[in-house]
Amino acid sequence: MRILASEAAAATGGRLIGPDVEFEGASFDSRTTQPGQLFVPIVAERNGHEFIGTARVAGASVHLTQEPDAFRRHGTAIEVADTAEALLALAAWARRRLDATVVGVTGSVGKTSTKDLMAAACSAGRRTTANERSFNNEQGLPVTILEAPDDTEVLILEMGMRGFGHISRLCEVARPDIGVVTIVGHAHTELVGGIDGAAKAKGELVEALPASGTAVLNADDERVAAMASRTGAAVVTFGSTGDVCVSDIELDELARSRFRVDTPWGGGRVELAVPGIHMVTNASAAIAVAGIVGVDLAAAIEALSTATVSGMRMQVMTAATGATIVNDAYNANPTSMVAALDAVAAMQARRRVAVLGLMGEIGDPAPSHRAITEYAEQLGVELVAVGTDLYGVGPVDDPVAALGDLGPDDVVLVKASRSAGLERVVEALIRADGSRSTE
Repeated sequence: MRILASEAAAATGGRLIGPDVEFEGASFDSRTTQPGQLFVPIVAERNGHEFIGTARVAGASVHLTQEPDAFRRHGTAIEVADTAEALLALAAWARRRLDATVVGVTGSVGKTSTKDLMAAACSAGRRTTANERSFNNEQGLPVTILEAPDDTEVLILEMGMRGFGHISRLCEVARPDIGVVTIVGHAHTELVGGIDGAAKAKGELVEALPASGTAVLNADDERVAAMASRTGAAVVTFGSTGDVCVSDIELDELARSRFRVDTPWGGGRVELAVPGIHMVTNASAAIAVAGIVGVDLAAAIEALSTATVSGMRMQVMTAATGATIVNDAYNANPTSMVAALDAVAAMQARRRVAVLGLMGEIGDPAPSHRAITEYAEQLGVELVAVGTDLYGVGPVDDPVAALGDLGPDDVVLVKASRSAGLERVVEALIRADGSRSTE
């Protein structure tokens, strides 16, 4: 979206300093700032004002500032009271300029993968923009809005939750027409007093929908299905008993799903390129939204057959030894752990191993981790713990060595919360000439 600096100053209540130039898109990370963008220095653990010079060298044509900085004298700046609040205000202004259907997506698990599949399905018939990776907070969501081309027809925005009121605040900016809730599970529960608190916080999305909008809800999750009573919008359900109904699910040797879907717009057979039976739920939500925005069902199904999801989420790779590595190291909570273990257990293999790290931001962590150990044992999946003794087994210093000899008939799952950094284990496993990704 192309915006004049003077328009941005008016939208944020700021003061324009320098020439009234045009910018397109925004960035809050100087390392990824592109020429012609607005740079937004966020004051957090690091003061983003320290990186204005780097962003300017990278080509930022305008920057926000709430502190005296030398760079405002050389180019264009917008002086505001608070750069983070100004970014939200600017995105809210930009949202009003967009003639697009805005889709908000939230849930304890699956929201990023659902967003990715939804973007693929909707792109089959509508000009679609979606947030990168997990840009789902007070910085990522407004940047996604500002990055949306003017001709966007469907804008998909993932919405994260760190407490009560967070999703409501994001909805004030995004003003979603469609709200999708995937699953309410044991993620971030320590922030909201348990799983019922998580349901209350996630439901802020459907409460924000206009009467002309649509809530898209998981019929197989009782807490999500109950959100129908919290909205004046129309309701479309998905799942094994929903309006968008899945059945006849089959898994191939890599646990990739094939299933039938029946919808208000017709039916068909779906084949997914990503592993895990839990992806069926995500895909049915994507099909529901594609149908609501008018995408032909056959085209949406075809798009899903080749769709991938963001990195480090059930990403199937091949190690130098020929073993199959499932890189799911981006995040973890008890619900997503169970889904990932189920996927690995469904894969054809001689040996199945889970390299697991800490699950963060969950209430009562000790029994939650031990329950995962017991579940892995039930499935016949070996468990190697890294960086925590909460699983009830001693953590290893060198997980690659602990795995021993691996071959083409072996499957290794690597999963933990993001803070554990277990992508280093994946890198060590695949580090060799000729390693490849199957996606």
